Amino acid sequence: MRPETRYARSSGPSIAYQVLGDGPLDLLLVHGFVSHLDVAWEEPHLSQFLNRLASFSRLILFDKRGTGLSDPVGEPPTFAERMADIRAVLDAVGSERAALFGISEGGPLSIVFSVTYPERTSALIAYGSYARWLRDDDYPWGRSPQQFADFLAGIERAWETGEWWIQHNPTALADERYRRWWARYLRAGASPGMATALVRMNAQIDVRDILPGVPVPTLVLHRTNERWFDVGNGRYLASRIPNARLVELPGVDHVPWVGDAEAVLKEIEGFLVGAHARRRGPAFGIGTAALTDREREIVRLAVDGQTALEIAKRLQISDRTVETHLANAYVKLGVQSRLELARRADELGL
Repeated sequence: MRPETRYARSSGPSIAYQVLGDGPLDLLLVHGFVSHLDVAWEEPHLSQFLNRLASFSRLILFDKRGTGLSDPVGEPPTFAERMADIRAVLDAVGSERAALFGISEGGPLSIVFSVTYPERTSALIAYGSYARWLRDDDYPWGRSPQQFADFLAGIERAWETGEWWIQHNPTALADERYRRWWARYLRAGASPGMATALVRMNAQIDVRDILPGVPVPTLVLHRTNERWFDVGNGRYLASRIPNARLVELPGVDHVPWVGDAEAVLKEIEGFLVGAHARRRGPAFGIGTAALTDREREIVRLAVDGQTALEIAKRLQISDRTVETHLANAYVKLGVQSRLELARRADELGL
């Protein structure tokens, strides 16, 4: 079920947030770049990822000011304003201390917050993140000036079709449904103009000097072969943050909910809850047994070679409903496409 959206007041703007789960600790997810609370729940891989986080925490989600459901702003917010947004959300949900899970650009913001407000931070997780956005003489993993220019030039194309940016998540490249959702997510998250301004602001990020001052237990997660931020960024963070634990995971995708999401989730749960977290199966809500009757029916027809339109006509439902059921089934079965579904049908007992 999609959680209710509420608003916290932060020095003027209203910040949209959601809360789900009733676990023993508060976990604040700090998304990278742009986000949209409602559109996020339309993507089965992401919604499964969020529900899994909420299975061992009280998960707190929010859209940063100027993005998603939060108030628009004329200029990109400063780090100080974004930290004020985090404090406002924590206050609104009655959280005295929370673990911060920063994805991509959310990593540096979470790092700065933990150093500035250690009394409000219980732990830090940085996934697919970095200390500095642009390359420097002693930081070779950042973006070159040409890469920065190419990134800015590709924003409008990404917002129109999703094709450009999705290349950084190769596992999803062949998934047309995911590409359409990704483009919608970006458009809902921010306008192209605001996105460009945010990229220019992110290009100024450099938190190298404060890394030795991070005062909380820290987990750094990075996929070794990911295409967006080189794993050297994660290694640098872990080497400079006191007692940080680095876990390199196999994979090429930047966002954690694409590819082997369960590997990411297990590391987070083990770090926050401990080695003796409650026992579960190999994945949360995963496997043929997790399929609903309707999903199983549609999957079998798809394995037989019927298109979404043919299945919709046969079952007297819309083709969009068929695609939604298939997308949910793909998540539960651990497949990424119809081709993989057909190839693994016998293995999956279909």
